[in-house]
Amino acid sequence: MSKALDGVKILDFTHVQSGPTCTQLLAWMGADVIKVERAGEGDATRGQLRDIPDVDSLYFTMLNHNKRSITLDTKTAKGRQVLDSLIKHCDVMVENFAPGALDRMGVTWAHIQDINPRMILASVKGFGPGRYEDCKVYENVAQCAGGSASTTGFREGPPLVTGAQIGDSGTGLHLALGITAALYQRIRTGRGQKVLCAMQDGVLNLARVKLRDQQRLAHGPLKEYSQFGEGVPFGKAVPRAGNDSGGGQPGWILKCKGWEDDPDAYIYFITQAPVWGEICDLIGKPEWKTDPDYATPNARLPRLKSIFGTIEEWTKTKTKFEVMDLCNAVDIPVGPILSMKEIAEEPSLRQTGTVVEVDHPTRGKYLTVGNPIKLSDSPCEVARSPLLGEHTDEILGKVLGYSASEITEIKGSGAITPAEKGSRAEAA
Repeated sequence: MSKALDGVKILDFTHVQSGPTCTQLLAWMGADVIKVERAGEGDATRGQLRDIPDVDSLYFTMLNHNKRSITLDTKTAKGRQVLDSLIKHCDVMVENFAPGALDRMGVTWAHIQDINPRMILASVKGFGPGRYEDCKVYENVAQCAGGSASTTGFREGPPLVTGAQIGDSGTGLHLALGITAALYQRIRTGRGQKVLCAMQDGVLNLARVKLRDQQRLAHGPLKEYSQFGEGVPFGKAVPRAGNDSGGGQPGWILKCKGWEDDPDAYIYFITQAPVWGEICDLIGKPEWKTDPDYATPNARLPRLKSIFGTIEEWTKTKTKFEVMDLCNAVDIPVGPILSMKEIAEEPSLRQTGTVVEVDHPTRGKYLTVGNPIKLSDSPCEVARSPLLGEHTDEILGKVLGYSASEITEIKGSGAITPAEKGSRAEAA
């Protein structure tokens, strides 16, 4: 069976996380992704956070599945020649260098267009055009600049970043959508175009409900926030709301049986109005269904803290999975706090390909996140990440059409071997 992006050729000039997230997703969809890496070193993440000496780190392997790797020194004449051949051959170039780095390498948009007017140049940058556009950005910087950190945490404490990589991986996902849209538009126009995703923009898009609340705040207090029920005044900006639900239904994380020893023995519990009666029956408080202090959402607002305290006394008598079973039987929305250990061992995630075991020639078997997007006519097989430069000869010969003698000449020129002491490419 063919895959959605069969025939699409991606020139992957990315590193670390945001760009590789994007190109890995495209590779899973069937695109031929050729990852260009610095000879001798490769993507910086190959050596970062290693758990096994002298092998590619999980940081690298989990972001570079289904790709081919070629090493290339673009500062050499032959290296530039090979790069130009790749630009001519491919449909999309993806890069996440620091602002201006690509131009300083001589790979300007005009140069790309001259070689391949159908080429799509897709870029991740920290900020869009404006006062901060030349600033470098990493994951937590993006979370802070995109509005996520200021609205995460408890109101009595400092801003917090989230463990979800919404700056890097989140922006990579946005960029993949932009690339597929540009490819679709090219069918009609025959032209390539530039696609830009700024990490600040990507984070803000994922934190849009807080921008929603900022505008609502101008017209009065945010009544679904627990601080309203506690009589705590609002300031000028959207506050940190702890574990309040962003959807307007009161919710909180409650202790479950075993919480004293298990840091993840908790469950997220939402007191959704349509199932209030079922909640009352389940926790042994049927009288709350008719008590005027509890019967309506508005009456419950100033009492939410004590209400959740009462619910917690019930949840503490059961495991989070028992609570989930009992609540879902009567349509009460709850979510168990699953640890990464529990996720890694969850059979259903293995069955759907969301968690996949991959065998690697040097590090052995490891778990990775599979394709989160499931297409019925585009099956996804997660293949291991490439070794550094593993496909260099294959790409030069079979993809770009260089002869054996030309490949020998390229190798002799130093174009695919480590530079002696060159300046490394600037990273975004």
